[in-house]
Amino acid sequence: MAYIRKFKTASGATGVQVCYKEHGKVVKLVHVGSSNSELGLTKLLRKAQDIIDAGKRRLF
Repeated sequence: MAYIRKFKTASGATGVQVCYKEHGKVVKLVHVGSSNSELGLTKLLRKAQDIIDAGKRRLF
């Protein structure tokens, strides 16, 4: 199951990735991007959630 990972970059920005865990290790699926502002971070988090939702099967 994929999840959103936020992390600090070397420049101090916040990066966003879509990842999953396999055998206890983090496996990166997609690097969505990085941002220095809250507005940019919100957009990246929304984009990451859209990527996760696109990969889910519809149950109903």
